[in-house]
Amino acid sequence: MRVLHVGKYYPPFAGGMEHFLADLLPALQTQGVAAAALVHDEQRGRHGPWPAPSDPLPIYRAPCHGQLLYAPLSPAFPFWLNRAIREFRPDLLHLHLPNTSAFWGLAIPSARRLPWIVQWQSDVVTSTIDRRLALAYRLYRPLEQRLLAASRAVIATSPPYLDASLALKPWRDRCHVIPLGFDPNRFPDPDPAALARAAAAWGETAFRILAIGRLTYYKGHEVLIRAAAKLSASRILIVGTGDRRERLAELIRSMELDDRVILSGFQPEADLDALLASCDVLCLPSLERTEAFGLVLLEAMRFGKPVVVSDIPGSGTGWVVRQANHGLLTPPGDPAALAKALRELQHNPLQRQTLGRSGAAALQDRFGIGSVAAAVADLYRRVLAAG
Repeated sequence: MRVLHVGKYYPPFAGGMEHFLADLLPALQTQGVAAAALVHDEQRGRHGPWPAPSDPLPIYRAPCHGQLLYAPLSPAFPFWLNRAIREFRPDLLHLHLPNTSAFWGLAIPSARRLPWIVQWQSDVVTSTIDRRLALAYRLYRPLEQRLLAASRAVIATSPPYLDASLALKPWRDRCHVIPLGFDPNRFPDPDPAALARAAAAWGETAFRILAIGRLTYYKGHEVLIRAAAKLSASRILIVGTGDRRERLAELIRSMELDDRVILSGFQPEADLDALLASCDVLCLPSLERTEAFGLVLLEAMRFGKPVVVSDIPGSGTGWVVRQANHGLLTPPGDPAALAKALRELQHNPLQRQTLGRSGAAALQDRFGIGSVAAAVADLYRRVLAAG
């Protein structure tokens, strides 16, 4: 069985969906599925590298010229899709949405002849924070619905997200819930040099809070910064890059939190592993359903770390925490409630250990990439058997 995935980006681009795809492809190979991926090149303006015949996983990277409203701009993408289908000869397409480039599947005859499965990573949320998305979605929705109508199956990542998705409501009969998964082997035990750099970043603080994610509108980093003002003897490291960096830096300065809240920027994997291994708690303070699952919650499980997470209505973030029983939930956008939950864990190390152990067990039992790949491969077989 040969399956071509169509996604947004692929590592070294740093993002949860990208790392999930990188974990999923080799795991599918163990299930008897030859997998490849067509994505956008993460380096703007590059001609676009073509996979070599010796590559164990063919990754086609179409040239990209930046983004418009978080959507990659890639005029050459349809040509790359047609060529990837011709060369890889897939039996099935696995389209990861949201991704405007996936809509080219509706226009290209070689793609239309193939069955396809849609991986519903998240709705295009008509955000109350970035109101441009509401207008853009009016243009996006008709193509989104045509793509769903032509699909053989749709994968949603959690029951709450499926239940709350208006876009998926007409297609519930073809939806299947398969959570995201994680390969713990991708995060090795950190080496001494990386641990030393992490210790220097944390300093002498008694309580270490880590946040990982793009500095973008729905991640809620402002809420975490405001919560920091209500905490004592703690340090927060916010790892990631994005368009809101200067706004966050100004908020930190205005609240005189420069010594306790640090924007750490991009971190290499070795240093990110060390920060995860050495933090006391991971915080995901996101605000909207654009945060559909929170793959970073599985990364916290790998190191046995408790989490404090926004319980976003209609999102999978709270569902993951309830399934794993590895953290505390707070209302989104509430700095006081967030500070209270963090203080609870700050003053109860035994509770932190208990929650961390529960998360580590859940990663092994429920969220490992092996069981997820087995469920996805089984869905492929059923779709192809149905003809």
